[in-house]
Amino acid sequence: MDKRLYWLAWQLIMPGVGKRLWRIIDFFGGPQQAWQAGETALAEVPGITRGTVERLVWQQKNINIEQEVERLHKHKISFVTYEDENYPRRIRDIFDPPPVLFVKGSLEPLTDNAVALVGSRRATAYGRAVAQRLSAELAQRRVAVVSGAARGVDSSAHRGAMGAGGYTVAVLGCGLDVVYPPENARLLDEIARKGAVLSEFPLGARPEAWHFPSRNRIISGLCKVVVVVEAANKSGALITADLALEQGRDVMAVPGSIYSKLSEGAHKLIKQGAKPVTSVEDILEELGIDTLFNGEYKGKATGLKLSLTEQAVYKELSGDPLYLEELIQKVSSSSQEVMAALMFLEIKGLIKKLPGKKYAAVK
Repeated sequence: MDKRLYWLAWQLIMPGVGKRLWRIIDFFGGPQQAWQAGETALAEVPGITRGTVERLVWQQKNINIEQEVERLHKHKISFVTYEDENYPRRIRDIFDPPPVLFVKGSLEPLTDNAVALVGSRRATAYGRAVAQRLSAELAQRRVAVVSGAARGVDSSAHRGAMGAGGYTVAVLGCGLDVVYPPENARLLDEIARKGAVLSEFPLGARPEAWHFPSRNRIISGLCKVVVVVEAANKSGALITADLALEQGRDVMAVPGSIYSKLSEGAHKLIKQGAKPVTSVEDILEELGIDTLFNGEYKGKATGLKLSLTEQAVYKELSGDPLYLEELIQKVSSSSQEVMAALMFLEIKGLIKKLPGKKYAAVK
C-alpha cells in the first residue's frame, strides 16, 4: 500500500484516540512498520493492553482499505495525513494531533491567524448576533473563522463569515457523511463549498458524547485565538478554552448581562485573565492586525471605535430616550444587530438601559 493508506488504515481502526495511536506509531517508527508488526510485537508497546492488541489485529484482518477509499471518493471527501504538506501547521504542533483529518472542501485558504468563535448551543439572540457580527468583521479582514457547526453560537459564526464572503472551517464530532445537528444540512453543504468541513472520525461515525472534547482540541488547535461568545458555567466552550490554554493559544471572552446564566462562563474566564472582547478590534489587536477595515470609525465625541450599526443606534439615542422597538424601526439593521449594538454601547459606557426596555445616551 501507499504510505498514506497506512495512515488512513490506522485512523479507521483507532479514531479519536490519538495518544494511543501515536504511542504505537512512535514505538515502531512509522505507520507502515506498525501495521506490519504483528500481534506479538504490538503487545510490547507500553500502555497497550492485551485486549486492545487482540481487537486491533482482528480489525486489521477485516478492514478493506480500497473500499474505504472508494467510499470517501463517493462522498467527495479527501484525507490529509500528518506527513502531508497541506496538513494544518498549527494543529501539527499540538500535543496529540490527529494522524489523519478527513476534509470536505479546501484547506488552502486556512492561515495561521485563524480565530475560533465558540459558545452555547442554547445561545440568546444577543449571543447569536454577536457571533455573527464578529465573524463577519473578521472575515472582512480575511481572518479564517473556525467553529464546531453546533446549534447557537457556532452556526451563527459560520453564517457570519460566509455572509461576508469569508472563509470558515467547521470541525465535527462525527463522520463527514453524518449530518449533525440535522437542521444544519444546508449550512454544512455551504461551508463545504465556501470553506472546509473537517473531522478525525471516519465515515459513519455517530456524534457520541466523548467525540466532542476530542473535536474541541482540533478547533482550538487550528487557531491562534479562541473567543468564547456565550457559555454557561458548565459548557463545551469552556472545555475548548481550557484546551486552548494547554496548547498555548490566546483565550478571549465576550461580556454579557450579569443576569444571564449563559454569560457566567465568559465572565469566569475574564476573571481568570481572559481578555474581554467589546469589538472586533480587540481580536485584531490580539492577532497583531492593527489596520481598521472599512465599516468602522472613531466617534468624534467619544474617541471610541464604533461599528456602523453602533453609530446609527448612538445617533438615534443622542436625543430623547427610545424604546427598543422604536430603535429597531429607526435603524436599518436587523433586530439582532441592534440588540448587539446596544449591548456593546452599554459596555463602552455610551448608553444606559432604563426600565421598560428603554435606552438613553449617557450625557
